[in-house]
Amino acid sequence: MSEVGQGRLVASILEAMPDPVVVVDRELTVVMRNAAAAKTWPSLKPGKPLSFTLRAPALIAAAQAASRGQGPVSDEYEERVPVQRVFSFQASALPDGSEEHGGAPAALIAFRDLTEARRLEKMRVDFVANASHELRTPLASLLGFVETLEGPAKNDPVARERFLAIMRTQAQRMARLIDDLLSLSRIEMSEHRHPDAPVDIAAVARQVIDTLRPMADDKGVEIRLNAPDPVVVPGDRDELQRVADNLVENAIKYGQAGRRVDVTVDAVQEGGRPHGRLSVRDYGPGVAPADLPRLTERFYRAETSDKSGTGLGLALVKHIATRHRGRLSVESRKGEGATFRVAIPQSAP
Repeated sequence: MSEVGQGRLVASILEAMPDPVVVVDRELTVVMRNAAAAKTWPSLKPGKPLSFTLRAPALIAAAQAASRGQGPVSDEYEERVPVQRVFSFQASALPDGSEEHGGAPAALIAFRDLTEARRLEKMRVDFVANASHELRTPLASLLGFVETLEGPAKNDPVARERFLAIMRTQAQRMARLIDDLLSLSRIEMSEHRHPDAPVDIAAVARQVIDTLRPMADDKGVEIRLNAPDPVVVPGDRDELQRVADNLVENAIKYGQAGRRVDVTVDAVQEGGRPHGRLSVRDYGPGVAPADLPRLTERFYRAETSDKSGTGLGLALVKHIATRHRGRLSVESRKGEGATFRVAIPQSAP
């Protein structure tokens, strides 16, 4: 193969690589970049100094070492603007015998975007820390009451009954949290296996409302259901019932006494496909704009929210919707309530 053919082959290989690759000469001027590098750093162009775009001292030092025949040198490069991104890179010596570069060694710098991996790792660490905290709080309360019942309140029947009621509440909170954690884990593990049993979400909504009506009556909240026709989607009935239960219970909790909760089940078109949609609207204080993007994060609670929940309900709703090829959307204005919608395709793609 001729040198021209080899050059074209190398260029084709670099272009096919999904990660950014940059080649520089001994002066650290960009000689070549692949499409991934051009997309990641549009200002990184052949003929421009590497440092014009990538200014990290560790990266420049690694490129200098590799361009002098040393290396390979591996490290990480972090950007904070325009968005925060983290890359690993390896700078390797690349002998360049062309006349254009005077036979001097050049450097090839291969990057790998670690941003998403780091984000997921942070989520995992935060999840473990939050789960530990959420379990530790009721457990510490239980241990405290056990010590009190063994000591000062040992022979006090009134205190014993009061403490046992509190202990029952804390134990139930732990049980709900563990149940939600196990459910979330199970749903995440099977998220790419889409259920296909026919489920009438209008019937599911009616059943959930019947179950939660006593809770609504206690809070003085009226539940109105608008679901005149069956709306059938492929899915898992238990999981879709959990979606409806979470959304309606949240609306009762966070709505205002004396107001109502509107539940609507209808068939709609989304993206050119028929979907079954469950909508739940409350007339409570609403959700602040800053809280909206984070509502489905595990253990996230808005500052004004009821702290008695597990903080996993909307995360479960989101993952169940995804498993059913659907999506969860939220609309809210501060002081005007909130509307939560789950739309699920009525047929497989």
